[in-house]
Amino acid sequence: MRRAKLSIIGGGNVGASCAVWAASKELGDIVVLDIPEMADTTRGKMLDLAECGPVERFDANILGTSDYADTAQSDVVIVTAGIPRKPGMSRDDLIQTNVRIVKSVAEQVVEHSPEAVMIVVSNPLDAMVYTAWKASGLPTHRIVGQAGCLDVARFRAFIAMELDVSVEDIAALLLGGHGDDMVPLPRYTSVHGIPLGQLMSSDKIDACVERAKGGGGEIVKLMGTSAYYAPASGTIMMAEAIIKDKKRILPCAAYCESEYGVAAPGTPGYFVGVPCVLGAQGVERVIEVELDEGEQALMKSSIDHVKALVQSVCETFPELA
Repeated sequence: MRRAKLSIIGGGNVGASCAVWAASKELGDIVVLDIPEMADTTRGKMLDLAECGPVERFDANILGTSDYADTAQSDVVIVTAGIPRKPGMSRDDLIQTNVRIVKSVAEQVVEHSPEAVMIVVSNPLDAMVYTAWKASGLPTHRIVGQAGCLDVARFRAFIAMELDVSVEDIAALLLGGHGDDMVPLPRYTSVHGIPLGQLMSSDKIDACVERAKGGGGEIVKLMGTSAYYAPASGTIMMAEAIIKDKKRILPCAAYCESEYGVAAPGTPGYFVGVPCVLGAQGVERVIEVELDEGEQALMKSSIDHVKALVQSVCETFPELA
């Protein structure tokens, strides 16, 4: 039986961290690709990781490269390429540069791995997923963005810190765009089945929500660049669900049309953060949850921002319209 193959485009902090998590979970053979100028560095990082195998007890062929031919026949391709966010920079500020990068990456990925599922991590996430879809021509179920897994992880971590309980016992759900545009759903959040509202005041819940919304910015301020351990962890959770056909329900940026009122009948859809089932085919279905009026209003605002990001992409790069 052929071992699964996972390729990671971008060998920086996020990409290298993805490789570490993937190797530790023995998801398959791993290829990390970066630009030619970083080829030796990438090869060195992956050789270093491969030498962990005897200690950490994982078996995998691990390769650093700058040649897309080495990524051929990948089952899952993770796209982390792009410039990172710097202090004072919004995710929207990244559009001009990162659209060009992700467009080029998606075109080369699909040339060598036309059957792959592509997980996009590059920011601004909602616009980059759209860019990868248009540039690759892949069906919508094989393009998905990583955002919700990270946002939910942050939300759960902050709740655990506040309550002084294990993160393993916290189940949470967030919808919408990444970061400031996320739609918190505290009434769908529980601690070992106990509704969160029975354990925390509304003020403390709101504080955890706001910290989760600004979680990326908080880290940028502290260390001068974007987070990488948690984004990579969330990404590999998605990759594992796809490679192992686990049918996990995870919050991801998935293509929606009528779901959540994203698009009117007969009009194109958008990639929006929603709970969906991830399996061997990629996004196998989107799950709709009931929203009250306040949650619907927040979701509409989040969707409108996604539409504005996509419109900005299409105005600057009409070939992606």
